[in-house]
Parts: sequence; structure tokens; C-alpha cells
Amino acid sequence: MRIWRTLSLQARQMLAASLALVAFLGLTGLALDRAFAATAQYGLRERLANLANAYIQEGEVDRIGGFISPEIPPDMRLLSPGSGLYANIRGEGVTWDSASTLGRSMPPVELLEMNERRFEGPLTIVDSDGMENSVFAYSFGIIWESASGDIPLTLSVFEDAQQIEDQVRIYRRALWSNLLLAAFVLMMVQLLVLRWSLLPLRNVERELGRVRQGESQRLSEIHPRELESITRSINSLIESERMHLDRSRNTLSDLAHSLKTPLAVLRSRLDADASHEQLREEVAAQVQRMNEIVSYQLTRAARTGHALYSAPIEIEPRAEEIVAGLEKVYAGRGVLCEFEIDPAARFHGELGDLQELLGNLLENAFKWADKRVLLIVSVEAAPPDRRAGVNFTVDDDGPGIPTEKVERLLQRGVRGDERVHGHGIGLAIVQDIVTAYHGELRVTRSAELGGARFSVRIPPAF
Repeated sequence: MRIWRTLSLQARQMLAASLALVAFLGLTGLALDRAFAATAQYGLRERLANLANAYIQEGEVDRIGGFISPEIPPDMRLLSPGSGLYANIRGEGVTWDSASTLGRSMPPVELLEMNERRFEGPLTIVDSDGMENSVFAYSFGIIWESASGDIPLTLSVFEDAQQIEDQVRIYRRALWSNLLLAAFVLMMVQLLVLRWSLLPLRNVERELGRVRQGESQRLSEIHPRELESITRSINSLIESERMHLDRSRNTLSDLAHSLKTPLAVLRSRLDADASHEQLREEVAAQVQRMNEIVSYQLTRAARTGHALYSAPIEIEPRAEEIVAGLEKVYAGRGVLCEFEIDPAARFHGELGDLQELLGNLLENAFKWADKRVLLIVSVEAAPPDRRAGVNFTVDDDGPGIPTEKVERLLQRGVRGDERVHGHGIGLAIVQDIVTAYHGELRVTRSAELGGARFSVRIPPAF
């Protein structure tokens, strides 16, 4: 069973196609063989019928009821004993056998009614040496008008069955030889077609090998239509893993670089022979700083990248949880949030990414809003082979953000107002998440509320 499961695609297709080809050619051969045998028998029947008709037209019955055959028979083999062609006539008081029947015991003939015809065989005849042979018989019932009255006769013509058997044997030999040759040629053509049709898969395999060896960064874009979705998904996976690796390296590098300063401060304090109390305060401050740095870098590392294939997540319940918490935090300011969420909207990604995305956008809006915040979520239609995209829009009625400050505000560590509590990384986190999902973040002015509008577009994905 394991062998069958591990067969290659080419072997599977070749095996299936070969079985179908053998079955088709076998059934075709059987059908042609049976058709030829039936045709050969039909030809024999017509030939014997013509001989019988010729005897009826040229022969006659004498006054005493004897049959007088024509001087020159329709077929000269009727004059040669054992020639394989025989004839006889039976009737009331009439018995006649052709010269070819000499020394042979012909099968009994049943008398037929007028115009009754019968073709049968193979029948057995016995020669003078006791050897048995097979013949086919054509019998024809007639009423012969003579001077003594109407005489019912049955004319029978026999021909050796060996002739048909030889024809069928020769035909079968030629038929099956040609069918075997055709099967071999078709299998070779089939093998070439299979290799040609599976060539794109082998190309993908070779390209993946080059990617594994570091000789290429991604799969090429030139593939058959049926493989485009697969190669695009593989490229997306490769890019996602590469981005994840690069970001992990960057995170470790940033963490090491960030920890250099507090460690250097501690070293300098130790070298400066500071007092125990001063050293204690400095250590506490630098440990707190390092803790913040490590927490931030770990959070950032956890956020980088996303699962390429994730179950769709309902957006409205998550948004309600986040807004419920924010309304409690900012209860003293009386900020309220309104929803316009498409019930069909789904986020195809990680739950943590959705929570970070909505949490930072909504918290920023609550922080700057006067009284109102508006969350709009809509679905972006996608082709049948892709997952639908989703658009988030968060508006507030605060002071808004000047256009010239938007780019700087999205940088890590930059805050819109130093007097407002925060670390200045919330919008940078949003930007990282949007980038990871190949999306787009835009900051404009809200036409409805007058404050800032943050628009996030997560495009359709495979």
C-alpha cells in the first residue's frame, strides 16, 4: 500500500493511461475480430447461396426424378473429390451428390419448405480414412416442376470451414500484431506527452532547489495558469519567511544596540566609584530602562510577520472589546465611539495583529478626540481564488494632523505632542502590521468629524 501512495505523478498518470489504453485496444481488437469473423461467415453464406442459385438455374430433373447437374458446374472444385466444396440434393425419391463428395460421409440434410433458406455450421463430415472435418452448409428449399408433377427438393452446398478459420487466423495475427505495435507507439507518445505536460512541475521543483541553495530569491513568474496560484503562494511564503527572518535579525540587532547605552552607563558608574546609594539608584533606573527596551523589542518581534493562511476573524466583537476598555480609561473626557461595520467583514490574519491594529488606532483617536470617534469597516471584494480584503477607517473630532507632519508622526518614537503621555510607537506598530499584510496606511482629515482620519487597507490575498 505504501508503494502505491509514494508513486510519482508521472508514474500514476502513465499507469492509469496505460491501463486505459490496453483496455481500449483490447476491446477494440475483440470487436474487430468478431466483426471480421461475422463478415467472413456472411461472405461464405453469400458465396454458397450463389452456387445454390446457379445449380437451380442450370440443373434439371429427368422423368424418373433424377437430378441432372450442369455439364460445367458453377465451381470446378465440385468435380474434384476432397476439394473442400461439396453439394447434394435431397427430395422425395431424389438423391444427388457432387463428385467432390466421393469418399466422404456428408451430414444429414433436413428437407426444407419452399424458399426456406438455412445457413449453419460448422458441421462435421467424415472421410474414408475416418478423419473428421468441419464444414459450413447452405440449404435452400425449392419446388421443382417436372412432367411427373411438382417435386420438393432441398439443395445443400457445403464448404470446408478451414478456409474461414485460415482467414480469421491470418486476420487475427495481423490485427493483434498491429494493435501491439500501435500500443507501443502510443505508450511512447503518451510518455513524451506526460513528460512535456509535467515539465512545468519539474521546473518548479528545480526553482525550489535553487531557492533552497540560495541561488535564487524566489520562483519565476512564468508558469502555466494552473500553477500560478501555487507559485504565487509559495513566493508569498518565501517572502514572508524571509521578512520574518530579517525582522528577527533586526530585532536582535536593535536590542543589542539599545542595551549598549544602559550597560555603558552602569560600567561608567562602577568605574567612577559612586556611592552605594547612587549606584543603587542608577542600577534601578537603568534596569527599568532595559526592561522597557526588552519588553518593547519582544513585543515588536511577536508582531512581525503573520501567518500566511489564517482562519477569518470576526471584527465587530473584537472592536467592541477594545472600545469598552478605552471608554473606561477615557471616561472622564466622555469620549464615545460609533461603529459602521459591515457584518460580512473578516480579518484574515492573526488575532494579535487585529487587536494591535484596532487598539492603537482607536487609542490614538480616543487620546486626541474631543467627544466622538467613528470606526468604519468595509469589505473589499476579491476574485474567486482570493480572500476578500478589508478596509478600516478611524475618525475623530480632534485637532487633526497637518499634512506636513504625517510622515514624521509615523516614525517610531515620535509623538504628536510631548505633553501627551505615550511612547510614540503606537502608529509605528500599526505601520509595521499594515506593511506585513502588504496593506496601505493613509492619514488625512475627516470630512465628517473634522479631525484626523486614519485609513488602513488590507488588500485581498491568496
